Amino acid sequence: MLTLARRVAAALSMASMVAALFRVRGSGGVPPQTEGWREVSDSDLR
Repeated sequence: MLTLARRVAAALSMASMVAALFRVRGSGGVPPQTEGWREVSDSDLR
């Protein structure tokens, strides 16, 4: 029973380390700050 508890604790700690790594690294970056919305012309709709 103690071995099972150790394995569960090890798995949870490894999963939390991986989640923390992804959270610290991030993936999105900074959204673009230029251009923005533009008017759509008729030729863009075809």
